[in-house]
Amino acid sequence: MTTIRLTAAQAMVRWLSVQLNEDGERFIEGAWAIFGHGNVAGLGEALEGIGSAFPTWRGQNEQTMAHTAIAYAKARKRKRAQMVTSSIGPGATNMVTAAALAHVNRLPVLFVPGDVFANRRPDPVLQQIEDFEDGSVSANDCFRPVSRYFDRIMRPEHLLTALPRAMRVLTDPAACGPVTLAFCQDVQAEAHDYPEDFFAEKTWRVRRPEPDSRDLADVADLIRRAENPVIVCGGGVIYSQAETVLAEFATRHRIPIVETQAGKSALPQSHALNFGAAGVDGSAAANAVCERADVVIGVGTRFQDFTTGSWSLFDKTGRKVVSINVQPYDGDKHGAVGLIGDAKVVLEKLTEKLGSYAATAPQSELKSDWLDRVNAHCAAPGDRAPGYLPTDAQVIGAVQRASTEKSIAMCAAGTMPGALKLLWQASQGGYHMEYGFSCMGYELAGALGAKLALPDREVLCFVGDGSYMMANSELATAVMRRIPFTVILTDNRGYGCINRLQMGCGGEQFNNLYKDCNVEVQPEIDFVAHAGSMGAFAEKATDIADLERRIVAARDRDRPTVIVIDTDPMHGPGEGGGGHWWDVAVPEITRTEKGAEARSRYQAGLSRQNLVN
Repeated sequence: MTTIRLTAAQAMVRWLSVQLNEDGERFIEGAWAIFGHGNVAGLGEALEGIGSAFPTWRGQNEQTMAHTAIAYAKARKRKRAQMVTSSIGPGATNMVTAAALAHVNRLPVLFVPGDVFANRRPDPVLQQIEDFEDGSVSANDCFRPVSRYFDRIMRPEHLLTALPRAMRVLTDPAACGPVTLAFCQDVQAEAHDYPEDFFAEKTWRVRRPEPDSRDLADVADLIRRAENPVIVCGGGVIYSQAETVLAEFATRHRIPIVETQAGKSALPQSHALNFGAAGVDGSAAANAVCERADVVIGVGTRFQDFTTGSWSLFDKTGRKVVSINVQPYDGDKHGAVGLIGDAKVVLEKLTEKLGSYAATAPQSELKSDWLDRVNAHCAAPGDRAPGYLPTDAQVIGAVQRASTEKSIAMCAAGTMPGALKLLWQASQGGYHMEYGFSCMGYELAGALGAKLALPDREVLCFVGDGSYMMANSELATAVMRRIPFTVILTDNRGYGCINRLQMGCGGEQFNNLYKDCNVEVQPEIDFVAHAGSMGAFAEKATDIADLERRIVAARDRDRPTVIVIDTDPMHGPGEGGGGHWWDVAVPEITRTEKGAEARSRYQAGLSRQNLVN
C-alpha cells in the first residue's frame, strides 16, 4: 500500500479538497478562519500550504463568519457548504450559536474548532475549560447537542473514519445539519502515513429515498376523499429542487398552496395557487383555506408554531395531517400520517396514484382581495405632518417597488421576518429567511453568504437597529472582498418588535426601546457614520420615495450599501390582510386590567388548539 506522510491538519484539508458534489464542484468550497493558538500552527499551516485548491477567508467574528457559511449553504440549496475553524476556548464557543442555527434549519456546515492537547502534557492550556469530574470534557462538548455529528480528533488516524462520517451527514438529506470535528491542537501537527487512495476524488450524491408503497397508497386514499385539501410548502421543497413538480402537482389536482418561512419563494407569488404565507404571520387568503382544510399536506416542513398558529389554525373538525418529509422525525409529528421520502419523488408518485382527482377549486378572490389589501397597506404615504415616521410595511412596499425578478429579500429576526413573510411578493427563489432559530445578528453575515452563493442575484438585506448593533462586523469583510449587497436598516431606537409583543401580552413597556431602559443618557447612534467607517457606502433616506431611489442607485456599486431610514417604533407593519393567534404564555396573576384582558384572550386562544388528529 502506497502511503503519503502528512500532518493530520494537512491530511484534513487535502481530503476535503477532493470531495465533490454531483456537479463536479468541491462540496466544501473552502474555509472561514480566525486563527488562535488552538489552530494557527496546525490548520493554519495546512490551509496556507494548500492555497487555492481549498481557499481560506478571514472573518471578523467566529459566530458571524459561521452565519455566512450557513447562508451560503442555504442559498446553494445544500448542494455546497463551507468549513469554519476557530481556536480553542472563546473562539470555539462563539460558534455554538451558529451551530444551533444550522441544526434547527437542517443546513450543512463543517465546524472545526481547535481543542485541548490529546496528550494532556501541558494541561491546563490557555483557555482550557477543566471539568472537575470528567477529564475528557472540553468547551467543545457544548457543540454536542447542536451538531448532527460530533467527533473529537485525538489521533491522526481518526481522520480515516471521522471525515467520511462527516461528509455522509453533510450530504444526507434526512440527517443534514452541522458537523463538529473538534481537533486537538497537538494532533493537528502530528504526522501519519496515510493511504494514498484516501485522497482520491469522490463524488457524493444527494440520495432521493422513495416512499413506502403502503404509506403512499394510504395517503393517496386520504387525499382522494378530501374536498378542501391544502398544501403547506416547506423548505424541503427547495432543497429537493421540487419546485416545478410541486407546481404541477397543485395545478393538476387543484390544491391551494400556503408557505412557511423556509418554503416561501419555492413558487413565485404570481402563481395562481400560491395563497401566500400561513399562520401567525400568514395572509388572510392562506389562513382562510387552512381553516377549512379537511386534509393538510405538509411538504418538507417541520410544522413550526408560526406556521400552524400554535396548532389553532387547522381547526376543521376531523381534519387530517399528512407530512411528506425525508426525515421520519418530522414526518410523524403531531399525529400526522407520515409519508417518508424525497419531496420530488413522493410528489411524482403521489400524482400518479391520484390520477384525475381534483379538489374543489379554491376561491381565487380570496387571493386577489388579499393582494389588493397588501398593495394598499404597503403604499407610499401621502402628505404627512412634519415628524411623521413610516411604518415597516411602507418600507417593505418601497423596497418591493424598487426590486426586480432577480432580487432576494433576506432577514432573520425582529419585526421584519413576519412582515416580509406576509407582505413580500417574492419571485421564484427571491426570499431568504433564517427563522427556524430567528437569530438576531444573522442578517449582515447572511447577506454576504447569500451573495457569495448567488452572485447574479441582488440581495436586499432588511435589518433593524437592534440586530445591527448585535453583529455588524462582517460588513467590513464584504467591503474588503468587494461583495455588493444592499442593507435597509430600519431604526426604531430599540427592540420595537418585542416591545409591541410585550404590550400585546398585557405588559408595560420595559427594557426594549431605549426610552424605557435604565440608562442615564438616551443614545443617538449614527448608523451612517458607523457603516461608513467600515468602508460601506452609507446614507440616510429622508422618506419612502427617497428610499426607493437609493435602492435603485445601489445596484451600480461594487461594495455593500447601507441605507438607514427612521421608522415608527409603536406601529409595526400591521396585519395588512392576515395574522393569527400565537401561543405566548401570559401571566395568570397580573396587576393591571390590560393584563387580565390579555390573559382572557390567551385562554380563548388555548381553547382553539387542535394538537392531534
